[in-house]
Amino acid sequence: MIALLRGTVAHLEPGRVVLDVGGVGYLVRVPSGARLGGVGTELVLHTHLAVREDAMDLYGFPGVGDRDLFQLLLSVSGVGPKLALAAVDTLGADGIRAAVIAEDVTGLTAIPGVGKKGAQRLVLELRSKVGMLPSASPSGNGLPAAAAADDPRSEARQALSALGYGAAEVEHALRGVPADEPAEVQIRGALRGLG
Repeated sequence: MIALLRGTVAHLEPGRVVLDVGGVGYLVRVPSGARLGGVGTELVLHTHLAVREDAMDLYGFPGVGDRDLFQLLLSVSGVGPKLALAAVDTLGADGIRAAVIAEDVTGLTAIPGVGKKGAQRLVLELRSKVGMLPSASPSGNGLPAAAAADDPRSEARQALSALGYGAAEVEHALRGVPADEPAEVQIRGALRGLG
C-alpha cells in the first residue's frame, strides 16, 4: 500500500494533483479545498490506495488526521472513497465529530451525496467510533482536541452556526476565506459572502 508520497507538483486542478516522485507522476485525488501550493512546489501527501476490480485510485491529504478520517468514513456501510472525500472536504474532522456527537443529521446532509438516511447511518455507525476521529488543525496534522479549540476556522464555524446558518452555508461561505486568518476576519469574510 502507498501511505505517503513526497514529490514536486507537476499539475494541479481542483480535486486532483499530479505529483512527480522520482520521475513518476502519480495522479492523486485530493480535497478541493486543500492548500497544496502551486506547480513546481515540494509537497507531501498522506495517501490511501483504493483498489477496485476495475481501478486503483490514490486519495491524498496534506495531514495524516484527514487521511485517518477518510479511512474511518470508509468503514461506514455505503460510503465509498468519493463520498468519504466529499465528507472530508465539506465538513472536515471537527465538523463531522460535532455532527455525530450532536446527532445533527441535517448538518451531515450538507455533504454532497448524503441524504437523510445516509446521514442517520453515519451517526449510527460513527457514534461508537467518534473518539477515534482525528481532530483537525489548520495544517491538517491531527492535533489534540485542546489545540483544535484554538483553531480560528473552528471558532468561525461555531460563531456562524450560532448565528443560525446551516453547516452547508457555513462551509460554502468559508471556502473563499483563508483558514490562517484570525476567526474575526474569517467571520466577517463569510458574512460578506452570505449577505
